[in-house]
Amino acid sequence: MAGKRREGRILAAQFLYQREVGISSIPLDEALKNLWEQTEAKPEACAFAEKRIRAVIEKQVEVDAELKKLVTNWEPGRMAPVDRAILRLALWEMKFADDVPPISALNEAIEVAKALSTEESGKFVNGVLDRARQGLSRPERSITPSGT
Repeated sequence: MAGKRREGRILAAQFLYQREVGISSIPLDEALKNLWEQTEAKPEACAFAEKRIRAVIEKQVEVDAELKKLVTNWEPGRMAPVDRAILRLALWEMKFADDVPPISALNEAIEVAKALSTEESGKFVNGVLDRARQGLSRPERSITPSGT
């Protein structure tokens, strides 16, 4: 199941990136329908991605405010858009997802960054999310979902 979740996170990060850099004028439901028609991802990965996409978009103002606090020497707008999408997804998971421990969200984001961006992005994402994890008001959860 971890493979489907990672595949879902990659799809979600790609969609969030694309939505920011070009397709934001298309209604969300239509944009998602187009994505699912174009992808060869497994249905479970698509379902996982769609839940994440909708949740991140719903909480984007709050997530972006958190991101701005975490990158003190950077304006979030100066980040690579793909890195910003990955960070938004991971921050949402760390703050709101009950099915993923924050440390797992951090580790998954690093892997997604390596897959979609650069090795340096993995290090950048790690630094930002480690600061977020240390500042979480909710404790680390030791749940063991069927895959992270």
